[in-house]
Amino acid sequence: MCISGVCAFYSIEEGINFARMIGVTMFKLLFVLPSALFFALMPQQPATPDKPMPADAATLVNPVKSTPESQAHAKTVYEMDCAMCHGTKGNGKGDLVADMHLTMKDLTDPATLKDMSDGQIFYIIKNGKGQMPAEGDRSKDDGIWNMVIYVRSLEKK
Repeated sequence: MCISGVCAFYSIEEGINFARMIGVTMFKLLFVLPSALFFALMPQQPATPDKPMPADAATLVNPVKSTPESQAHAKTVYEMDCAMCHGTKGNGKGDLVADMHLTMKDLTDPATLKDMSDGQIFYIIKNGKGQMPAEGDRSKDDGIWNMVIYVRSLEKK
């Protein structure tokens, strides 16, 4: 091809290399795209039924004393793990609520946790409830107790 008197010549080797590059890209796309669609459209695992809360959970007493450092850590964990559903302020208006068709409790409302003991909140955080995943072994008990303190601090006075 010649433009303004300047001719560019493409060798057959360059054409073959280009075809290989396009072929590899298309092969990757043809392999990855159906796999991604398959997993994206697969039905999600149903939520496991809630285990009944043991009676002694209500009697558990928070053994942790709050410190500014422990609450800063609890806030960080809350923002990473909880705020997406519960909202950054605890008002139940997190980013995933609409997408997942969730109905969240407003943790800023004093009535929400009024009848729950620290032990019951601890149990729910540790073991999960409904679609809320369990912290389980991801957090030590002290970290969960600090989260209980943090969640209670979200309540509007």
